[in-house]
This record gives sequence, structure tokens and C-alpha cells, in this order.
Amino acid sequence: MDHTAQHLTYALDTFYLLVSGALVMWMAAGFAMLEAGLVRAKNTAEILTKNIVLYAIACIMYLLLGYHLMYSSPEGGFIPSIGFLLGADNTAEQVIGGTASAYSTQADFFFQVVFVATAMSIVSGAVAERMKLWAFLAFSVVMTGFIYPVEGYWKWGKGWLDAAGFLDFAGSGIVHLAGASAALAGVLLLGARKGKYGKNGEVNAIPGANLPLATLGTFILWLGWFGFNGGSQLAVSTVENANAVAAVFVNTNMAAAGGVVAALIAARMLFGKADLTMALNGALAGLVAITAEPSTPTALEATLIGAIGGLIVVFAIITLDKLKIDDPVGAISVHGVAGAWGLLAVPLTNEGATITAQLIGLGAIFAWTFTASFVVWMILKVVMGLRVSEEEEYNGVDLAECGLEAYPEFTANTR
Repeated sequence: MDHTAQHLTYALDTFYLLVSGALVMWMAAGFAMLEAGLVRAKNTAEILTKNIVLYAIACIMYLLLGYHLMYSSPEGGFIPSIGFLLGADNTAEQVIGGTASAYSTQADFFFQVVFVATAMSIVSGAVAERMKLWAFLAFSVVMTGFIYPVEGYWKWGKGWLDAAGFLDFAGSGIVHLAGASAALAGVLLLGARKGKYGKNGEVNAIPGANLPLATLGTFILWLGWFGFNGGSQLAVSTVENANAVAAVFVNTNMAAAGGVVAALIAARMLFGKADLTMALNGALAGLVAITAEPSTPTALEATLIGAIGGLIVVFAIITLDKLKIDDPVGAISVHGVAGAWGLLAVPLTNEGATITAQLIGLGAIFAWTFTASFVVWMILKVVMGLRVSEEEEYNGVDLAECGLEAYPEFTANTR
């Protein structure tokens, strides 16, 4: 390969990674719209504040600490090395000499930082409508700077899970299960919203304020997922990589479609109605499920994997409500339960995967993230408290935490 071809290959793969990262960054908008649509009007401004600030915190903490933790210990093992900030990027001479990585280090950081922000976004919806804003933001510092990078290092940073044969192409476990595990720990300590569960075990629906917004958020996430999964191929400059990226795009899309249809049919059979929120969560569950391995299934297999994810998520949401685990947006079910299914489905289409390695990875990610998060949430509960007062919850956390309302002319009539 001549020098011009080497430069072009490097430039093309760098550009592809940057564009994919931009698509994943746009998923932050999807999470913000989805969550804003599924909470009550009086809590909208606060959850939007959480979403934009958690993204900023994730970027800063991953730059300062997380990226080094995750990718600077190629010798493997359980504990990564501690270090700060990014190293130097590749030079033209390194690219020509073959000693450079396949793409820019800066591009790699950008692509990875939007993933850690995605994991943190999962937490915000599950603890919505009753958690103190600053307690949530304090947790996001630890989650994005330390908790996520450690378990990410175990696989993607060439740690012990990678050596054990665990496979997770784009993060059904590393991103989605981890985010759901952190959310579950917070929800258990936080408790349910007032009025969600009755004294005799009844579950009271608390409808979201803006289903058009929630639907828009789902479509944005669906679009962003092409960068999430497609970008995880990490290259597009050869025929083999280009074909692999195309297959990942198709499979990602088909899994989402399967999830929507399966969830809608399940809701119709269980509730007698076409439940839009279940259809939305079905799409996301299908996307989460295929994320562990979107490159090896056929399009039909991907559709079925997504459909099973969509079916599972309906029953997971119902089960959590029976257990009085209050998750306003279904994040724990979508990202945790469907994420676990995605990891276990990998051996169905990838001959290099074993169910044993997948179970080890699933268990390790959940145990680490849940335990570390529970400890951090507990410390925050003691130091600053996790939950707003009953009066603040009744009036809405918009006023209590942000001093403004997203829909000031309507809020008084929708409490």
C-alpha cells in the first residue's frame, strides 16, 4: 500500500468513527425527549436538566480519568492502571510506518465518551420524579469517571473478561446492563413515587405528559443506534469492513422492528389495547438485545432476537411493578433485562461465543456495577439525601430543583 492509500484509509476510518460518534451523541437528545415525554409535566424541566448536565459531566470525567482507566492497561487483568488525560495522537510518520492505530486517538476518545454518556442516561429515567438533582449529578461523576470505565476495561480494554472469551460487540452488557444495574441500585434506595402503589398491592398508572415527545425520542434513539452499533465495527475502509457495517445497520434496524411488533402484540393480548409506551419500549428492547452481536445474525435472525427482546420487556415491566420497583420510563427492563437477553443470545449466531463466558460476563458486570453503585448511592443518601420532600414531589421537582417549569401555563391543571 502506497503512502497516499495509507493516509486515505486512516482518514476514512477516522471520519467514520467521528460521524458514528456524532450519531451516538444525538442519542442524548433521544433519551432527553423520551424521558421528558414519559414523566409528568411538573417534572419535565428537571429531567431535561439532568440529561444535558450528565452528558457534560460524562465528557469531562471520561477525559480526566475514565478513558485512561478503560484503555491504558493492555496487559489485562482485573485492575486497570490509574492515569489522567489523553495521550498524543498519531503522526503521519507513524501511519506510514505502520506503528499507528487504524484511526485517530482523538476520534477513538470521542466515540468512546458518547458511550459512557449513554450508560449514564439510562439511570436518569429510572430515578425520575423524586430524586434530588444534585445527588444524581454527584453520582454521575463517579459512574462516568470510575464505575463504568472499570467494567468497560474488563472487556474492551483487554481485561480479564476479554481473556475469558466474553463477547459484547457494542455494549448490551458493558453499556446497557451496566446502566440498568446502577439505576436499580438507586431505585431500591430511593423508593417508589407517592401514589404509584396502593396498600393492597394495586399498581396505579402515572401517565406521561407528552407521548408525541416520547415517540420522537424513540425514533431519535433508533437513528442514533446505527452509529452505536455500526460504529463499533471501528472501520469501513475495506470491502470486508464495509460489508460488515452494512450487515450491522440492517440487523440493528430489523431487531428494532421485531421488538415493536412483538411488544405491541403482547400488550394487546395482555391489556386488550395497543399500548404505545410498550411499543416504544419494544423498539428499544430490540435495539438493546441486538447490540451484543449485530454482525453475525442474518436479518431474519436479528428480527427474531429483537422480537424476543420486545416480548421480554413487556413482562419485565409488569414484574417490576409487582415487586414495587418503580421505574417511570421502563429503563431497567429495557436496558437491563433485554441487555441480559442480548448477551445470552450471542452464541446462537456467533460460533466463537460460549454460554459460560457470556454468563460470567453478565454476572460480573451486574455484580460490580450494582454493588459499586449501591455503595455510592448509600453514601450520597447519608451525606446529602437522595429524595426530595413529599411537598416538593407533589408540587413537582421542576420548581423545587430548577425554579421553573417546562409547561408553566399547563402544569397547574395536570398535577
